[in-house]
Amino acid sequence: LAGALLEARTGVPFTFTGHSLGAQKLDKLLGDKPPDDASLAPLEERFHFAQRLAGERLAMNRAGKVITSTREERFEQYGHPAYRAAVDPDDDRKFSVIPPGVNLAVFDATSRNDREQATADFLETVIARDISADRRGLPIILLSSRVDHKKNHIALLRAFAGHPELQAMANVGIVVRGADNALQQRSRFSGEARELLDQMAALCDEAGLWGKVTAFPLEGQAELAAAYRYLTGRHSLFCLPAFHEPFGLAPLEAMAAGLPAVVTKNGGPSESLYENGASFGVLIDPADPDNIARGVSQVLESPQAWQRYSEAGRGRVLARYTWDRTAAGYAAVLEEIIARGPGDQTGQRLPIPPYFRQPDPANDFTTADLAAIYTGRM
Repeated sequence: LAGALLEARTGVPFTFTGHSLGAQKLDKLLGDKPPDDASLAPLEERFHFAQRLAGERLAMNRAGKVITSTREERFEQYGHPAYRAAVDPDDDRKFSVIPPGVNLAVFDATSRNDREQATADFLETVIARDISADRRGLPIILLSSRVDHKKNHIALLRAFAGHPELQAMANVGIVVRGADNALQQRSRFSGEARELLDQMAALCDEAGLWGKVTAFPLEGQAELAAAYRYLTGRHSLFCLPAFHEPFGLAPLEAMAAGLPAVVTKNGGPSESLYENGASFGVLIDPADPDNIARGVSQVLESPQAWQRYSEAGRGRVLARYTWDRTAAGYAAVLEEIIARGPGDQTGQRLPIPPYFRQPDPANDFTTADLAAIYTGRM
């Protein structure tokens, strides 16, 4: 919004990169309820969605370029009715896909930090604590994401429980901050995290997975990167069976360290792990435990398969997903905007709503305005 107001005053162009968009947030809060006054009024009173959506519409409309991390983000998010007439996701002059990058100084396979040895020692301790003696030399299938329904941890455990041949290949390691062993210390958690940890522990009881599963905390990026490198040395892999992953930076960080990635096919990973017939990891269906098991087994079936995915994954990151590449992408976009010259705007420019110039109650948006914006009638 500030960029749009400054551009109107100075003529200096700007780019728009949305971390998240209000229309999708409102979709989730409304659920199955219709976007009528009864449903929208309490949300508008609490979150001021009309201001947000109007500000987003103005900013993306006046921007010289809209930057997205993936093609899916461009067409799915910006194609929402709330942004109709503000921006056209089919307009190639308006949009550029520039993915964020991995911090190679932290995550690259060749990097080192002062937590390397301590992290390796810690992981060996938790493996000895939780994994049966005859299994301690096996690779680890690593889950490292917040304990959240959307991340779908239980799907990997179901895949593991249902496939003895997979259990013979590897153990499961789950990174959970807040306890030395979250599966055994579930009382330290509450709400959704407690519910999901209870489900995982119950499955371990039912399927006899104790001695094959470990849970442990890692603090900060240094320990996480050191853990990735240590587990690469054990021919392990990174798994993310999330229902949907908008971009998926975590798998790319693991891949930079050398871990093969077995990741949801829904969202950004479908672009980062696969392109033009080439695979840089394994894409899985998060709703199908058998498919997850096949994906993990595909990597672990032989040392040659593991090495192939390890090299392909790291090579993909180095070639496309670094901050140098991201910066170069933005620089190219800025050069393009400057070359166009002032006044070269794609589409019709929206007027600036009075509230953004003079934010007083008389100019504020109403629930009726929100309904009109959200449903594409404004």
